[in-house]
Amino acid sequence: MSGGTFVTVLIVVFLAVTIAKMVYIVPQGEEWVVESLGKYSRTLLPGLGWIIPYVDRVAYKLVTKDIILDVQEQEVITRDNAVILVNAIAFIKVTDPVKAVYGVENYSEAIRNMIMTTLRSITGEMELDEALSSRDKIKLRLRESIADEAVDWGLTVKSVEIQDIKPSPSMQKAMELQAAAERERKATVTKAEGEKQAAILAAEARQESAKQDAQAQIMLAQASAEAIRRVAEAIPDKDTPVMYLLGEKYIAALNRLGQSDNAKLVVLPGDLHESLKALFQRRS
Repeated sequence: MSGGTFVTVLIVVFLAVTIAKMVYIVPQGEEWVVESLGKYSRTLLPGLGWIIPYVDRVAYKLVTKDIILDVQEQEVITRDNAVILVNAIAFIKVTDPVKAVYGVENYSEAIRNMIMTTLRSITGEMELDEALSSRDKIKLRLRESIADEAVDWGLTVKSVEIQDIKPSPSMQKAMELQAAAERERKATVTKAEGEKQAAILAAEARQESAKQDAQAQIMLAQASAEAIRRVAEAIPDKDTPVMYLLGEKYIAALNRLGQSDNAKLVVLPGDLHESLKALFQRRS
């Protein structure tokens, strides 16, 4: 090969390499940052683009599609000194590639750490019960808190979701013991209330029974008085009505005693005959 041919081949190879370095095809969903002599020059959008070989270079290739950032689980101490575990997931989008590459060293790591710090700060201001039941509130405050920083870094925070928020294992065990104690306390209170109501109802029942017994005694006494009055009207003698009524009660009592299953022997008083004789003599 002669010297002229060799030079020609070198020139052809140089031109081919130069053209290859000059023309680029940027995929959809990406934007490329071009630097010229170490300084930002322009941004290549999706499609066919070109640069000046040996002067320009593609410094950064950024994905402009939504990016999913997993925020790792971390421990947070609430305002009432409870330990909870919190993790989240963020959806961000690069809206300004220049700020994203020149405004911060690593925008993904930066926004992840920002979310972790802000999340710890927000939940640390809450008490345990509030933190466990306020996911939407935490999510809203978190997004508002990091929005300005994200804009400075050329990012848009589209959404931040709290994946999980729960007590730590030791805290969960303590809560279970507390819940068991509370259930036992409520059961004891309920039992005591039931016994109290039962005692009140029993006392009211005894009071009502005593009242009814008293009324029955009054009615019985009134009936006895009426009977004595009527007998006294029928029999002018003062002693005879009383003896008559006592005799009736006495005979009725002996009759009940004789009809009892447990009664094996009935004892009659020795003066029964004389008492009945005197009674009938007076009536005659």
